[in-house]
Amino acid sequence: MNDDLAALSARIDHTNELLQRMLAEVAKTPSTHAIFVDAGYLYAAAGRLVAGTEDRRAFDVDAEGLIDALIDRARTIFADSRLLRVYWYDGARRRIHTAEQQTIAELPDVKVRLGNLNANNQQKGVDSLIRSDLESLARHRAISDAALLGGDEDLVSAVEAAQGYGARVHLWGIEAPDGRNQAEPLLWEVDSQRTLDLEFFKPYVSRRTASAHETTTERPTRENVRFVGAQIAAKWLAARGRDSLVELLPGHPYLPGSVDQDLLVEAEGLLQYSLRGQADLRRALRDGFWEHLRTQY
Repeated sequence: MNDDLAALSARIDHTNELLQRMLAEVAKTPSTHAIFVDAGYLYAAAGRLVAGTEDRRAFDVDAEGLIDALIDRARTIFADSRLLRVYWYDGARRRIHTAEQQTIAELPDVKVRLGNLNANNQQKGVDSLIRSDLESLARHRAISDAALLGGDEDLVSAVEAAQGYGARVHLWGIEAPDGRNQAEPLLWEVDSQRTLDLEFFKPYVSRRTASAHETTTERPTRENVRFVGAQIAAKWLAARGRDSLVELLPGHPYLPGSVDQDLLVEAEGLLQYSLRGQADLRRALRDGFWEHLRTQY
């Protein structure tokens, strides 16, 4: 009996020793963070903040300097952590790098990931790329913290996926001249929030000299966008019928991803204005869509 207890005690001591060694090794392993940049949101929000326009043709961005500034900011926030890399998500026709995107891709510690760019210069597939990378890196314990620079509500699922594997997601936003340029559901889901202000972006964003070919589209009002949402709802109802409406209503105030994406694309075409990074206008668009449908039920 005494021999059995002695053997059991020895095994417990051995197990405890192994656990202590493992914990000591874990303590030596530095935390790792990565920065995820939705370039569509960055260009729209920073362009509007510094240059007064979201049209990429109207301003220049020192991407290398800006990326270095983002890395430095992360270094101060995650003081005891090492950088894995910066992930830069943008759109390109047929996913072929532009000269600017190629230059960014050649920067150290930067990975450029491209979605498609359609005929209306709207990004396609970027949100799914962000989700895939965030989820994969969190699942494989490659990162402990993710700094996400973006504002679209579609990124909520990416945040939830990463958090499900134990990673912390920190949302970085860009100061909005008026209102808010990040979706509230996204703000609710993340572990922390920070806003990068005008002074942060001034050194890296500059308006180009106006030319005879430059055109600027005025930002539509919320009421204009709401009206467009109602217009599209009327068209949607005429094409789909009341049976589709009955299926859609239980999800209010949320729209299925495919319906929401089609709504966004059609609205941008009618308005001739990008709603990417415009959380308040996208809410107005959805409100107008729902208001019309609910009056028809």
